Amino acid sequence: METLLQEARQRDRDDPLKSFRDRYWIPRHENGQQAYFCGHSLGLQPRSAEADILAEMEAWRELGVAGHFQGDPPWLSYSEQLKPVLGNLLGAKREEIAVMNTLTVNLHLMLASFFRPEGRRRKILIEKSAFPSDRYAVVSQLRWHGLEPDECLVEAGNGDGATVEESAVESLLERHAGEIALLLWPGVQYISGQAFDIARLSAAARSAGAVAGFDLAHAAGNLPLDLHGTGADFAAWCHYKYLNAGPGAIAGCFVHERHHGSDMQRLEGWWGNDVHTRFRMAPEFSAAPGAEAWQLSTPPLLSIAPLKAALESFQEAGIERLRTKSVALTGWLQSQIELELGRVLEIVTPADPQRRGCQLSLRVRDGRESGRSLFGFLEQQGVVCDWREPDIIRVAPVPMYNRYEDVYRFINAARTWAQRAGAA
Repeated sequence: METLLQEARQRDRDDPLKSFRDRYWIPRHENGQQAYFCGHSLGLQPRSAEADILAEMEAWRELGVAGHFQGDPPWLSYSEQLKPVLGNLLGAKREEIAVMNTLTVNLHLMLASFFRPEGRRRKILIEKSAFPSDRYAVVSQLRWHGLEPDECLVEAGNGDGATVEESAVESLLERHAGEIALLLWPGVQYISGQAFDIARLSAAARSAGAVAGFDLAHAAGNLPLDLHGTGADFAAWCHYKYLNAGPGAIAGCFVHERHHGSDMQRLEGWWGNDVHTRFRMAPEFSAAPGAEAWQLSTPPLLSIAPLKAALESFQEAGIERLRTKSVALTGWLQSQIELELGRVLEIVTPADPQRRGCQLSLRVRDGRESGRSLFGFLEQQGVVCDWREPDIIRVAPVPMYNRYEDVYRFINAARTWAQRAGAA
């Protein structure tokens, strides 16, 4: 393993993005740092985030309500500075993006506008292994419309987080032609780490007369995206995973420009008014241009400030360079698992880098009890992953702050456990 450690350290020395790790607080373990592979659940804190939050605290202290107009930048337009970076990350125009609410709230707002059941077309298609919050949102929306989920919820896949081919989704859309009103699909599946072809699924939905919406919780900041070009109708995402904006950070949504200025039904609030007329306090709603029309309330500035800090690193590093490192870093993890631990671990995530992000989902071949044992041993060694029932260990080498040496620590710890357990 010494040779492997030397290789890891050489790869780290050659990494053109290595300096970005120093911009983040790495949690401690004993006398060193954790090997933190949990960015798919909560990204690490940017070192500059505290200063950005304190700056807004100071503005609040010194300016009071005038901070809305006199802050640096004014709170009224604070989110505007974030949109160029988010646009590059998501492949969206500035006016197609809104920074607002939380992910599930945004999904509900999108569903309220885009799910308009009529006649036979009243079904929603999701994956059977959808993240629970997505399923809850869809089921509750169906019930809100007086529809029975048993009749109107169509699910793809077998429910165990296994790979779902885009062709299977296309087949269901064809089979239920004239009945499916909306497709809600992940950009990256949270259990398996499988990345989906958003353009292909959007086209299939449109061909079937359905709306195409996407949950990008595990895709935003993980993969280069082109929401505008793919033709997706809407999308929503969080900023606390790969985008490192902090626990419960403000979320975002995308509405394709072809829906702007339409008479589409929305759940409306004061902040969704056009900024030029917002403070006239008129009884009539005057929609802001673009996705901002879906905003409801005054944005929480102390939640937006860490997002500003987080996005600065993405602007400098660039999502394409991050993706290049991600493919190499996760690919090295894959190759070492296959070489050192193939008899112990099964990789659930697709082997093709084009069909995944940075995450590898692993299953211990001896079963759930052994999986829990390995997971606990990794934690003891300061190798932080996470567990998803019934038997998945998710490992995410995030290119912004993870090193090849972190990958080495995972391999070394898993190998040690296997030897002690007699599984090697």
